[in-house]
Amino acid sequence: MPPLRLKRYLLTGLLTFIPLWVTWLVFKFVLGLLAGIGAPLVAGLLGMLALVAPRTADTLNSEWLTFSIALVITLAALYLLGFVATRMIGQRFINAFDALLARIPLVQTIYGGTKKLMAVLQNKPSGMQRVVLIDFPRRGMKVVGFVTRVMIEEGSGREMAAVYIPTTPNPTGGYLELVPVDELTPTDWTMDQAMAFIISGGAVAPDTLPASRRLPAETP
Repeated sequence: MPPLRLKRYLLTGLLTFIPLWVTWLVFKFVLGLLAGIGAPLVAGLLGMLALVAPRTADTLNSEWLTFSIALVITLAALYLLGFVATRMIGQRFINAFDALLARIPLVQTIYGGTKKLMAVLQNKPSGMQRVVLIDFPRRGMKVVGFVTRVMIEEGSGREMAAVYIPTTPNPTGGYLELVPVDELTPTDWTMDQAMAFIISGGAVAPDTLPASRRLPAETP
């Protein structure tokens, strides 16, 4: 086989494999996280089963089967939780649970902050686009960020936006930046478009990019 054709086939195969690999990494992370939640319950059930039917417990005690059962249990529990949360009695229970956690300082800080972040990302802020571009880590380089809140800076009275910057390809980690509102570059992207852009490493993106706002020249 000619070297040029061999190189072309290898490059084509690599470009075909990379999207599948990135997709697998993301799904592996999410599925592993979900299965890890239900794993202790499966281990407890197998322990109880071993007291009654040791051979059956040994047969079921395989890594892939435990993973699958734990994943199914977690997904079923999340579905049930979502179903209950949409009902009046479920909302009352969740409100009572939130009030209980509010009495525990450290737990309330983590739980309350995470819950507020999830609520903020689901609702568009009044008077401001959710998905923006900011200069990061230096001027001239742009990243996609999500505006989570707008505050007023004491003294100057400037509006400062709290912008969450997710990482690629795993958007669960990232940075938090406080950026003046007049330095944000608004976009018309939806959350789905922004997440697809981030997870795909920029491969899935609109054809045009919003123009940056002109900032005043820096004084020496």
